[in-house]
Amino acid sequence: MWQEIKTLNAIASTLFAVFALLLFSAGIFWLTQRPMFTLKAIRVESADAMQLQHVNRLTVKGAAISRIQGNFFTANLDAVRMAFESVPWVRKATVRREWPNKLVVSVEEHEPLGTWGENGRLVSVKGDVFTANLAEAEENGDLPEFNGPEGAEKEVIARFDEFKQWFAPLRLAPESIRLSDRYAWSVKLDNGIALELGREQDKAMMRERVDRFVNIYPQLAALLQNRIESVDMRYPNGLALKVSGIAPGLESKRK
Repeated sequence: MWQEIKTLNAIASTLFAVFALLLFSAGIFWLTQRPMFTLKAIRVESADAMQLQHVNRLTVKGAAISRIQGNFFTANLDAVRMAFESVPWVRKATVRREWPNKLVVSVEEHEPLGTWGENGRLVSVKGDVFTANLAEAEENGDLPEFNGPEGAEKEVIARFDEFKQWFAPLRLAPESIRLSDRYAWSVKLDNGIALELGREQDKAMMRERVDRFVNIYPQLAALLQNRIESVDMRYPNGLALKVSGIAPGLESKRK
């Protein structure tokens, strides 16, 4: 008999605990659904405290807000983040709640470095390829052009910085860089000369080819002035020129 009473008491205690838990959960649910927790504002700010150059706060909110569901407690922050990161010019977004009814979105913009490929896409200074309005990207001047196999973006961007340093003694700069599918490098300089540098066996070889061009170019420029169209540096100890006004097959070759 006493054993039955203990069992009944245990069952009663369990049922009471379950009832209390359900009551507590219902209270929490009721509280979280109160109108005071309905999202009233979304603040968009720059992640690095710099003024946003291309992301318009009103535009970006308008594009993402329709994809945001729930209130202060129930809004899925990952879904909100992805909604903002789908907007052009947004590289990365972080989202946090601000009591009692606000979301704060910190936005990192893409900083365009140049165009990538033939489809009007852009590449950022961090090597991210993205799609945005080209006219906005070039509001301060034409951007350099880059091309290469998929996945080679960061390699091409890193080489762009090296080429700028290597051609600086001539006061020339690369305006386009191409890495072929066979991983051969070609560069077009801002004076119009196309430079073939070939495949890179090692970095010393690539630098040596550029140095040979840098050393010989003043003589070539003095002799041929603005007639040089392209220079092929793939020869071990020389180069081949294509010069305007000279028929094909008569290119100058210097050893």
